[in-house]
Amino acid sequence: MKILHTSDWHLGRSLYGRKRYEEFSAFLDWLVETIEDEGIDVLLVAGDVFDSSTPGNRAQELYYRFLCRVSNSCCRHIVVIAGNHDSPSFLNAPKELLRALNVHVIGAVTDALEDEVFVIDDFGSEKSDSGQTSGQLEFFHSKISDQKSAIICAVPYLRDKDVRTVEPGETIDDKNRKLVEGIREHYARVVEIAEQKRHALLRQPAVRSQTSKIDTQKSKIQNHQSPIPIIAMGHLFTAGGKTVEGDGVRELYVGSLAHVGKEVFPPSIDYVALGHLHVPQAVGGAEHIRYSGSPLPMGFGEANQQKSMVIVEFGLEKAVKLQKSPLKNQKSKISLLPVPCFQPLVRITGSLEDIQARLEELKKDESRAWLEIEYTGREIIGNLRESIEETLSDSSMEVRRIKNRMVMDRVIGSIEEEEALDDLDAQEVFTRCLDAFDVPHEDREELNGAYNEVVRDVLEEDRDAE
Repeated sequence: MKILHTSDWHLGRSLYGRKRYEEFSAFLDWLVETIEDEGIDVLLVAGDVFDSSTPGNRAQELYYRFLCRVSNSCCRHIVVIAGNHDSPSFLNAPKELLRALNVHVIGAVTDALEDEVFVIDDFGSEKSDSGQTSGQLEFFHSKISDQKSAIICAVPYLRDKDVRTVEPGETIDDKNRKLVEGIREHYARVVEIAEQKRHALLRQPAVRSQTSKIDTQKSKIQNHQSPIPIIAMGHLFTAGGKTVEGDGVRELYVGSLAHVGKEVFPPSIDYVALGHLHVPQAVGGAEHIRYSGSPLPMGFGEANQQKSMVIVEFGLEKAVKLQKSPLKNQKSKISLLPVPCFQPLVRITGSLEDIQARLEELKKDESRAWLEIEYTGREIIGNLRESIEETLSDSSMEVRRIKNRMVMDRVIGSIEEEEALDDLDAQEVFTRCLDAFDVPHEDREELNGAYNEVVRDVLEEDRDAE
């Protein structure tokens, strides 16, 4: 079985007011071709499909057109979970219709955790605990090495209310602990259901009747040695995770809460497909617990980053028949698939001479990059934008942002009362309120925690829910 793990598409995202639909469209076209070229069996999308909980029509069109194209490809299943940017009810709305295309959408935690766990195979059918298909029986009569079955634990973004109950008098440390414990407990329960399903499948009559050797190997038919892998998905922030400036990654919980460690994932999971962080990375040195990263740079801080996705292949070392040999260890191969750059982003920093020289180099190379320019020279240049735009007048490049540090330091600093609210983020506004009322520093930690909790609740509100 060949699985492609991706996340954090953020369809509909703009870059300093510039729409990026052509870039998103080019990426999705490339992804469809890649799925065919690589012979992908299952596509996992680990959250933040959209950049907003209310995506525009063009973003929705790109998403649904892509799903239709992939459903007609070699890819047998698509699994999509919601991220913190997504509206759970919006993603869930067409889930029954999409199921006919073997697109499985998990937008939010439900009362029945079994809804997050399902068995998929190469016959295009989804299994539950009740009953079995003829394809399932045929599968168990075939070679184990030829099977393309897996159990998916599709855990969406876990909101605070999903994993923690609020009690009076709680401290920030209490909230921290309860959040991490709640996330650990959720994965433990979901994986337990997956293990039960795997055990039931491996004990089908078609398997038990093959040979008594299987009974002697029962202790090996578990965890990473099973021919049916367990794959978990998630959208969360792990401890030590790498981020970059300007990537738009929000804190998922209050302050630094719930930066969970790899130990929250039960050891019986063969691969963990994570979303939320935009930098491709393994978690805590565990190669099978990975963030795929965003396929497109979300800001200029990611401009020089090689974007990638993860391909995971499951199978045995050899093709072995049940009658002749006991089960071998489950093997997996994890590799990174580079994503091409569809729209170059270039950040230029320096004096006016440095900026002009770099622009001339880019013009010579016939670059079509979008530019972020930061002037750091000592002289105040009032017509910086006009000078740069004149240099670029006969090129295909676009200036998306110009930062004039000298003007910002000398002018804005002296007329602070004229600052626009748009120049500050929510945390800066609250900090200034604390300063204005002379709130003691020893009281600020608790107040900041309460304030961040309110902000998180506002961001997590599902506007599409009834």
